[in-house]
Amino acid sequence: MMMRLRGSKDPDSSFYQLRPDCTHNVPDTKFKIKAGKTLSVRKWHAAFTHQGFLDIASVLNRIQSGGVHPAIRGEVWEFLLGCFDPESTFDEREQIRHTRRIQYARWKEQCKEMDSHVGSGKIITAPIITEDGVPIKDPLVLLEATSDQSTSQGGSTSSRNGNEVDESVNRVMDKQTIEWKLTLHQIGLDVLRTDRSMVFYEKKENLSRLWDILAVYAWIDKEVGYCQGMSDLCSPMIVLLNDEADAFWCFERLMRRLRGNFRCTQQSVGVENQLQHLASIIQVLDPKLHDHLETLGGGDYLFAFRMFMVLFRRELSFGDSLYLWEMMWALEYDPDIFSTYKETGDATDRTQGHKPKVKSTRQFGKYERANMKNGTNGVDGPVPISVFLVASVLKENSQKLLQEARGIDDVITILNNVNGNLDAKKACAVALKLHVKYLRKMQGKKP
Repeated sequence: MMMRLRGSKDPDSSFYQLRPDCTHNVPDTKFKIKAGKTLSVRKWHAAFTHQGFLDIASVLNRIQSGGVHPAIRGEVWEFLLGCFDPESTFDEREQIRHTRRIQYARWKEQCKEMDSHVGSGKIITAPIITEDGVPIKDPLVLLEATSDQSTSQGGSTSSRNGNEVDESVNRVMDKQTIEWKLTLHQIGLDVLRTDRSMVFYEKKENLSRLWDILAVYAWIDKEVGYCQGMSDLCSPMIVLLNDEADAFWCFERLMRRLRGNFRCTQQSVGVENQLQHLASIIQVLDPKLHDHLETLGGGDYLFAFRMFMVLFRRELSFGDSLYLWEMMWALEYDPDIFSTYKETGDATDRTQGHKPKVKSTRQFGKYERANMKNGTNGVDGPVPISVFLVASVLKENSQKLLQEARGIDDVITILNNVNGNLDAKKACAVALKLHVKYLRKMQGKKP
């Protein structure tokens, strides 16, 4: 599944080409492919044995040095996110992939039976039912057809008089179905706003693939459903993986890490734990800045909400955000991630023929090794490296915040100016240093 080149002679920009009219609206890409540092196609293929076992330690080292070559990003991410066990064979992974594709097709067919827009190549951008489940006969629905031909034929749900009525909404619906249908137009609105500066999304079928995946996910994860920001997390999967089902499973694995961020109640926001960790870290490492933020009314650190929700997608160019993500996942990598997923009862994750092996510390990411060494892997696991990344941004801007911020609006303005200026590799390096410093200080406080 090699990433398609898009016509540019510049190897660093050819993968995620921007529309000419949007180049001035997005940050410049700082990521560069560096021979000897970036995980190359050749090094990636050389990391596999003849049977298909992956030397994950060598892969992690190379990613931590210079990221992943865009041509193999999708393949590498499937391992980083725990879709595949490095100790599985080529044949086992093909069987897992086949089983997952069948499962996704089943879920998608279920969704299509409830609403025929799913899988039609079109998306919904206005409500199709009321909160009571009553069909809206003439919804102001913008449907993106995959081709002029499907538009001329009226599509699967268009009537000749222009009214859009989905036949499936006339069925008796339970509460869960109603809640799911009510999210479909919000998914559509967000899809139309996601990464639209990219040439990739000029193809309407790519928009519809993104909408379909998010619609299916909202159905199978009923506790979380769909929340704004998920489209930003899912979009890279669509770009990197040609098969829709494979992209879905990568997104599903990412959501296993982040779904807690999207569980909000009237009493708390989903990222509250991370915000509290961030407050503790800044209080320990930069007490003057913490006190200043508290004085300004920012002691809850809600101004950092967006960074956590979409993992710096708004602070970086598309390519740089992917670089940051893979650096984070490599640093946090735990070889038991696949075993953890198997314990959830997901039938697609059952591989056979391997006895549990004692894991070498080389198979863990550098950040994870530090947590293991200091005994910080509690019941809820270690603090995500994303918390230390946000802390690194605050530390880098500490003097500016102390001198210029006279209110929360000033704090937000200063942090918004980080957009386009954040260096992913430097941010990770600073985050690792802050992590070690924080652990040492906390160890020193223990009786």
